[in-house]
Amino acid sequence: MTETVPTNRPAIVAAVCNVPTAHASRYLQQLCKHWSHRFAVSFTPEEGTVELPESVRLELRVGAGTLGLRLEAASETALEPMKGVVERHLDRLAFREAPLAFRWTPAA
Repeated sequence: MTETVPTNRPAIVAAVCNVPTAHASRYLQQLCKHWSHRFAVSFTPEEGTVELPESVRLELRVGAGTLGLRLEAASETALEPMKGVVERHLDRLAFREAPLAFRWTPAA
């Protein structure tokens, strides 16, 4: 992702995931539009950022045949449930090819 503006809270834990899909840009834009009614969201067809509850930040990025995801939070307790929230929302958007393959790993 491009350089992000610092927030008021440092990210203590983060997880990343590259979801294989030929429709990464479509899903990124749909998810960002969907959540823009409730959360602070910014996006382009190639990347997006969503400020989720519990000070969790989701970054999305379109790659070659993948949708890259990065979740950042102040604690594992805040991070873990949001993985499932993101997965369920993306699977609903990708109903024609769901379930998508999510393999989260700790971010460096």
